[in-house]
Formats: sequence, structure tokens, C-alpha cells
Amino acid sequence: MTYVNRIIELPKNYSFFLFGPRQVGKSSIIQHRFPDESTMIFNLLDYALLRQLTRNPQSFKESIDSRSKKISHVIVDEVQKLPWILDEVHRIIETSKNPPFFILTGSSARKLKKSGVNMLGGRAIEKFLFPLTYIELKQNPYKEFCLNQVLERGSLPLVYLSDSEKLAKQILKAYVNTYIKEEIKEEALVRNLDAFSDFLLFASEENGNLLNYANIASDVGVSANTIKEYYRILEDTLMGFTLQPIKKSIRQRITKSPKFYFFDTGIPRALSEKLSTPLIKATKDYGRAFEHWLIKEIIHSSRTLDLDYKFSFYRVDENIEVDLIIEKPNGEILAIEIKSKNNLQVKDLKGLKSFAEIFPKAKLICASQITHPITYGEIKVLPWNQVLDEIIRD
Repeated sequence: MTYVNRIIELPKNYSFFLFGPRQVGKSSIIQHRFPDESTMIFNLLDYALLRQLTRNPQSFKESIDSRSKKISHVIVDEVQKLPWILDEVHRIIETSKNPPFFILTGSSARKLKKSGVNMLGGRAIEKFLFPLTYIELKQNPYKEFCLNQVLERGSLPLVYLSDSEKLAKQILKAYVNTYIKEEIKEEALVRNLDAFSDFLLFASEENGNLLNYANIASDVGVSANTIKEYYRILEDTLMGFTLQPIKKSIRQRITKSPKFYFFDTGIPRALSEKLSTPLIKATKDYGRAFEHWLIKEIIHSSRTLDLDYKFSFYRVDENIEVDLIIEKPNGEILAIEIKSKNNLQVKDLKGLKSFAEIFPKAKLICASQITHPITYGEIKVLPWNQVLDEIIRD
């Protein structure tokens, strides 16, 4: 498979965690940037190795102590499988005369958080890897970027780079089944796997909507608190993120309900078994997919580049909303409304106008599929790719 250069910066001379959902390319980028001859790898998805380390924890340090001089980095894949190993990493860093740099990858931070393990207290920085982003894909000389493809199937590397549409869909279907089996069942994160499977279907349908825990709980047949816990599991296993409404003040929010977005546009379509149904422009499903993709692109790219942006949304009621608010470290606020159509009318921008009444210094942007910028007073209507380029360049 063609390797796509990733924009994430990984330190060569400092230990780091690399978190990300499975199949986003964590192993590939490490293999590409850290040569085999200078690395030692502990792959905890290897059951034999996992059993050996469980039976004889001391063998981990013994292997590192006996490494050749040319080994400068030690990679531990899926570190959440053995949380205690972080204590050993800490001890090696502190006591060894010439400790290696550690690369600790994981697809779930939940087990590490729950067990209160040693996160190395500043001795390793945290980095996050996501599916392929537009800024990475547009630079790929082997395949032209296709918006419709990422809206329908997402941008997991194995999916996006597949030459076969049928195979790509099969990979996505297998992915969601693997998630239920490996991340949830084997880690014993929920007691009622059937209820969680039902929840995933409703979560896919509610992707990007205001969360109503009580309604979903009624449909699934569990309590509202259980639904909240299920969403926490999705976040902790990096399957998505919650977007909160912007705070007008410390005590007041314009609306109280958050939204949840899956980490990839293909995942909710696979969960709801819609992969065989093409997205048609000017439909509600297409508009929701476009909004989902652009929001996650901005958030993922800015997080990858350590831009320290804060994200939220603005909503007064069903008809007055701004999809994404960006607060920059310098105090600048960007309000971004996302429209998949290219024949915009003034009424499509009333959310931005409402936002400007409360935040008059905000920069107002509508990201759409027009080909040339248009200005409506203080509101700039821009092509979506220009919006992405400007935000990430900042």
C-alpha cells in the first residue's frame, strides 16, 4: 500500500506516547520514521509475548538492558494491554545509565486512566494520530483527493487507499465488528454487550446532533447514566469526541446539550449499514456528512499540529446555530457555519449574524462548496478547502 506522508511531528530525542484509534497508521509512521536497526519492539497484540511478560515481568527490563548499543528507541505497541509496564519504563528512564527513548502506542487511554497508572510525569509527551487528513491527502501524488469518497467511506488509510470500493466497504464493516469484539468485549468495558451494540446504532444515527441521553436510553432500554457512560467509553477508546456549546460566561451556556462526532465519517455509515447507499448532494445525509467531515478535519489537523485551539458550537434554537467556534490562544474567535450547497441565501447565515451580536469581534466564516469567495457584509463565504488551508496555516 502507498505510504502517505503524515503532518504529525514526532520527537527523535524524547520519549512519547502515540495514541490513536486502530488502523490510523501508528505502526506505519513509526516504522517509516524510526529505522528497524535502531529500534526494539514489544508488540502487545502478540499473545505469546503478552503472556510471557505477564508471567515474567522482569523479562521486559532484562531485554532492554541487554540490547545492543545501536538500539536507541524501544517501542511498546498497545501499551494499555499491560499498564504496569509504564512503571518499568519510568524506572528504566530514572535509573539506567543510558536509557533508550520510549515510543508507547495505544488505541485506548481508558484502561490507563481507570487503573491510575504512571503516565511518566512529563518524561514522555503525548501525541495523537487520526485518520488521513485533507492536508495530507492533497499532497499524495499517487491518488487525487476525492471529497465524495471521504464523505462516504472516511479516510482510514486501508480504506481510503484501497483500489477496490468493495474491499474498502468490507474493511469498514470488519472494523466496527473488531471494535466491539476487541476494544469492548475483551477489555470488559461493559457488562451488557448487546445493549452497547444497540447503542452504537443509535449513536451513529445521532452523530452530530444534540445529545438527548434520556431518548437514547429509552430506545436502548438502559438508564440515561448508562448512555452517558457508553459515550465516555467511545471517547476514552478514541472512537470520537464531544463538542460542547460555547460558554457566554462561566455560569451560562447558550444551550446545555453537547454533540458527539465519530472520529471518521465512514464509521457511523458502517454502524448504520449505509455503506451501500451513495450520498447524494442536496440531501440531508450529504449535508450532515459534509459538516461532520469538515469539523473533524479542523479539529484533528489543529490537534496534530499542536495549535492549542479551543472548539465549541453555538446554538440558540433549531434555526439559529453555528457549527464550529474556534478560540485561538491569542484571543481571536472564528465562527464557522458549514453549508454543503453552493447556492447560499442570506437566511442561511442568520446563525452567524446572531453570534456576532454576542461576540462582535468574532471573524465570521461560512465554509461551503462554492468555487470563489463571496462577502455578505462581515461574513465571508469561502470554499471549504480555503477555510481548511487558512485555519491550519495559522
